[in-house]
Amino acid sequence: MNIFVAGLPYDLDDAELMEIFEKFGQVKSAKVAMDRETGKSRGFAFVDMPIKEEAMEAIENLNDINLGKKPLVVKAAEDRQSSGGGSPRPTPGGLRR
Repeated sequence: MNIFVAGLPYDLDDAELMEIFEKFGQVKSAKVAMDRETGKSRGFAFVDMPIKEEAMEAIENLNDINLGKKPLVVKAAEDRQSSGGGSPRPTPGGLRR
C-alpha cells in the first residue's frame, strides 16, 4: 500500500522516515520528495508498505502527530492519472492524436 506523508520536518531523510514506519511493519520503500533545483526536502514523502493491515495501522497511529513544527498528514496515496508533460490535445471530433 502506498502512503502519502506531508508535514515532514525539512531535515528528515529517507532512512529516518523508513525507521518511523518500520515500527508498524515491513516497509518496501520510503522516499522523501526533494526539490530538483535546491536539493532540499519539499516536506512530503511516499512510503510503500506491502501489507495493507500494517499500512493502515501506521496511518492510524502517525496521522496528526507532531514530528516538527506542524502535525503530519498520513493517508493512503491516491493513484496518479498521468504525470509529466500534460495530456495529448484532442483533435476535432474529440479524437486524440
